[in-house]
Amino acid sequence: MVRLNEDKQVVQMVRDGLKRTGGYCPCRLEQTEDTRCMCKEFREQIADPEFEGYCHCLLYYKDLSDSK
Repeated sequence: MVRLNEDKQVVQMVRDGLKRTGGYCPCRLEQTEDTRCMCKEFREQIADPEFEGYCHCLLYYKDLSDSK
């Protein structure tokens, strides 16, 4: 299961950054389709059944405990 970060300040900061960048990851310098939120890197991590953790900018978290 993928969920938002539980830290509401982090979520608000990243969402503000997404608004400022037009939907691109505010943590990345390049603005390409690969860095549009939800970025390619995290989509690939989600596809990995062994991956558990945060996306690069800490907005999303993939939790394995709900999928077992």
